[in-house]
Amino acid sequence: MTESTNAWLQFLAQSGASFDQERPHEVTGFGDLPGIPRNVVSPLTDLGLIGATGDDAANFLHNQLTNDVEHLDMGSARLAGYCSPKGRMLASFLMWRGSEGFFLQLPRAIQPAVQKRLQMFILRAKAKLADRGDELPTLGLAGESVGDLLKKWFPSLPAQPWQKSDSEAGTLIRVPDADGLPRYRWTAPVAILVQAWPELVTLATPAATALWRLLDIRAGLPQVTQATQEQFVPQMVNYELIGGVNFKKGCYPGQEIVARSQYLGKLKRRMMLASVDSLDARAGMEVFSSEDPDQPCGMIVNAEPNFSHGCDCLVELKTAAAEAGSVHLGAAGGPVLAFRALPYPLPA
Repeated sequence: MTESTNAWLQFLAQSGASFDQERPHEVTGFGDLPGIPRNVVSPLTDLGLIGATGDDAANFLHNQLTNDVEHLDMGSARLAGYCSPKGRMLASFLMWRGSEGFFLQLPRAIQPAVQKRLQMFILRAKAKLADRGDELPTLGLAGESVGDLLKKWFPSLPAQPWQKSDSEAGTLIRVPDADGLPRYRWTAPVAILVQAWPELVTLATPAATALWRLLDIRAGLPQVTQATQEQFVPQMVNYELIGGVNFKKGCYPGQEIVARSQYLGKLKRRMMLASVDSLDARAGMEVFSSEDPDQPCGMIVNAEPNFSHGCDCLVELKTAAAEAGSVHLGAAGGPVLAFRALPYPLPA
């Protein structure tokens, strides 16, 4: 850990945070919660941040990722995928432009390998990649009243999902609502978040990192993790439906396969939202259809406990399996998945 990481995690510990022993960056809570508070602040310590600078940074990233980087303006953020030559996702990013370059936010656990792979393809381009996550941590804020609170630091709040505001207090990105709650990600230097924290928690209840991931699941936003790298073409996890793929931007690794999946034939696999009466659900776990119990029909993309003795999950599967029979976790005789409507429509 760097000095900045230690300072932020030590501050959170002094503020009542508990941590996962196996994943020391994971804030497991600030005490028991009976459910999702109406206003919540969650340290997103499970996320890493890659900074890209240099004259060729925009062009380099544009040629590597599934979304348009060259035309990304200062008032917007975008999702983007990084694919293998076979079109399978190695990472999913939240991406934005800063005054000095670009930022790519992704799970901390896969950042070193992803950053190393990107670095291999810079070659003679005038671009540099750096790990910026320790010096620029992120808070997730959700709730009916957090916008009014944030106006102290960001007089002009981003009004719509994927809009961004910058101030001396850092970067604030509006992300899609979940459970009817407006949501924001605030990325800033450690000292600024440390100073703001006491005021934030007078209104917002501090909560575990996992609660924010649960809200992402309910918003239908997938995150590629170690367990699911190279498992999905972007459309399998609805990435083009939530703005993560630009089909007009030109070549990137796997682009031909991604385009072929989009334009040739009907997509037979999609990501859906489900609940399951089990706490065993986890990313990478297979699911099985009662109509074809001998082979898996899909895979859990993300899963988190839901305060109801079970888990909410995003599951990628054959659309036919969701329409016929029942779908089970782990085996044909496992717990049944109860499918729910996503907050955005799937194509007919």
